[in-house]
Amino acid sequence: MKLFQYVLFLSLITFSGFGQAGLKIAYVDMDYILDNLPEYRQASSQLNAKAQQWRTEIESKQNEIDRLKAELENERPLLTSDLVQDMEDEISFLENQLLEFRNQRFGVSGDFIVQKRQLIQPIQDQIFNAIQELGQDRDYDFIFENSADALLLFSARRHDISEVILKLINRNSRGAKKDTADVLEEVEDYKSVEKAKDEELKKEEKALKEEEQKNEREALIEERQRKRDSLRDARQRQFEERRARILKQREERQRERDSIKNARENN
Repeated sequence: MKLFQYVLFLSLITFSGFGQAGLKIAYVDMDYILDNLPEYRQASSQLNAKAQQWRTEIESKQNEIDRLKAELENERPLLTSDLVQDMEDEISFLENQLLEFRNQRFGVSGDFIVQKRQLIQPIQDQIFNAIQELGQDRDYDFIFENSADALLLFSARRHDISEVILKLINRNSRGAKKDTADVLEEVEDYKSVEKAKDEELKKEEKALKEEEQKNEREALIEERQRKRDSLRDARQRQFEERRARILKQREERQRERDSIKNARENN
């Protein structure tokens, strides 16, 4: 199936490259649509809570089995062979029960998979119907799902119609009478606002970056100035220390000369 999708995708690219500039292609981000549908988020949250409860039960059963195994190993030398066999049979029985419970809840046809399929199927039907409506109304040639299975290796944002699909689903769920053109106009307005916000954010980020660079330059200049001041102060201290030593030596030599002179005068 994936190989077929890959061949189909390459065929579309090749076909488009040989002069078929009129091809109209779009893609849908299924995760974005699902994340923005309140009913899906609520149902998914309930399912995840139930799955967590099942995992807790599985963990509790596994802990009980581990406890019995440890108890058997500790007491094995003190037990008769019949008692050892009974405990091993009980552990084996509990392990089989745990395996059945795990398969029942999380197996290929388990409760989690079944309930998740039941949860997502109606929403997928809504998305499919909205895609069909939009595809026919806007004359799209191909609409892909932006997922690994669809092998959508690159997609420009201008081809993203997820917001349109989401608007159509919300419109249909409310029973509104807006036609697709009105929805598209709302989406274009929304995209224009978002684009303006993005541009404003980029300007703010650029200004912030420039301010940070300015602060870094000023900090670097201040650091260099501190180093120069520190070096100058160190040199000044060294000069004063040398000057003090020289003055001290002069005073000592002067005292020696005075002492010699006084001694000669006395003699």
